[in-house]
Amino acid sequence: MRGAYAQRSSPLLILGDSLSAGYGMALANSWPALLEPKLRAAGYPHPVVNASISGETTAGGARRIGDLLAQHRPAAVVIALGANDGLRGIAPEEIARNLHSMIDAARANDAVVVVLQVRIPPNYGPAYSERFEQVFIDAATTAEVVLGPFLLDSFATDQGAFQSDGLHPTAAVQPRIVDTVWPVIERALSMAAAESPRT
Repeated sequence: MRGAYAQRSSPLLILGDSLSAGYGMALANSWPALLEPKLRAAGYPHPVVNASISGETTAGGARRIGDLLAQHRPAAVVIALGANDGLRGIAPEEIARNLHSMIDAARANDAVVVVLQVRIPPNYGPAYSERFEQVFIDAATTAEVVLGPFLLDSFATDQGAFQSDGLHPTAAVQPRIVDTVWPVIERALSMAAAESPRT
């Protein structure tokens, strides 16, 4: 057990959409469920609270995060939202406001924040896709929080990695998502451990 972490076992809160909610599979096979035993094996005592909801948007996350923070008092928050905003053509400026609202709320509750990048199909043209994808980079950079990779980075072009809808990854590739996000999860929890323990 890492001694620095033993005093700080507040949870890791994941705020996501269907990509994190185990859509089309048993919840136990979803990447957030697989993350917790990996944390244990690495000596991190933080439980994982998966507050992801299929269909969730950044606006929904911004509305929900206050209650989630009050209930769980997480050490770190992973914001894995935005895909549904992109599929609905939500204005990047609105997405940015929602991201900053979530970031500000989490930081006001002493949580380290990770913002995961999001990519979308070019349904609304390359100009929108480029502006959309830049929003997540800019939000993390401006707020000086941890910028994480796109969840599906390691298999985004592999059609066999997705369910029949072509959008949601299969249970078989969930461990690859864990591997993708692991470096930023470790970084966030290391930052959380460096802060003063909560009373």
